[in-house]
Amino acid sequence: MATLRDVLRKIGAVKKTRQITRAMNMVAASRLRGAQERMESFDPYATKFSEVLGNLASRIEPDIHPLLVKREQVSKVELLHFTGDRGLCGSFNTNLMTMGQKWLKEQQAKGMECSLMTVGKKGRDFFKKRSFPLTESHVNLYGNVEISFINNMTKALIDRYLSEEVDEVYMMYSRFVSMAKQTPTLVKLIPIEPPQSEEAQETSGAAEYLCEPDPESLVIELLPKHISVQIMNAFLQNETSEHAARMAAMDNASKNCNEMIDNLTLVYNKARQAAITAELMDIVGGAEALKGA
Repeated sequence: MATLRDVLRKIGAVKKTRQITRAMNMVAASRLRGAQERMESFDPYATKFSEVLGNLASRIEPDIHPLLVKREQVSKVELLHFTGDRGLCGSFNTNLMTMGQKWLKEQQAKGMECSLMTVGKKGRDFFKKRSFPLTESHVNLYGNVEISFINNMTKALIDRYLSEEVDEVYMMYSRFVSMAKQTPTLVKLIPIEPPQSEEAQETSGAAEYLCEPDPESLVIELLPKHISVQIMNAFLQNETSEHAARMAAMDNASKNCNEMIDNLTLVYNKARQAAITAELMDIVGGAEALKGA
């Protein structure tokens, strides 16, 4: 049985852990606000960009550009995979890595050659240990990623696709739904499938764009930018999701610390009461022995 000193030492250690988890919770909440603001400010641009591209794509033939043409035989696929650079965020990284590994194994079971471009230390280390082929890996980008870097990533993916090093490119990241929910999401980057909404198709007569130059030239110009917009959106979504997951994980850890402190305090009080009762019994027993003598 633990002594009173051992129980007090455990209570002190748990209190120090609670201080750390509370501090990390506040740091995650502060970073979450900034990341969420960037994500929400970028979202209208991404939505309007997809709307314009979908409107233009509905007027042209799909074979005007190689990025729009699906290949008849697909044998090589690449996955742009996002995770965090740090842990202590619950199952956030685990869900992404598990889903990515499952998808890659499914593609390999179909006879596909798979390759990876990773963003985040956790994903890089995870897939390296499992001997998946990595073409590129990027770390410590969240919070300071620039569109010029995104454009370089896009160019590298497009060049590999046009040179037939890969036949399809997919992207996997965590979409921010709410503070309590972040959903791993898989999307196809290349070949591009222009976004089309039923509402836009129904109201196409009312919302007609005048194009200068012609729609074909605009689509060719916008296709690489569309990929960059999707990758940038994935960066912002994944960063916001990571901070939300870490904030929730640290909040749960603080609550667990409070429960442990309550339980240990109860154990301490019971042990202390038992020790006092034993001392009283010794005193009473000694007094009775003296009376008998």
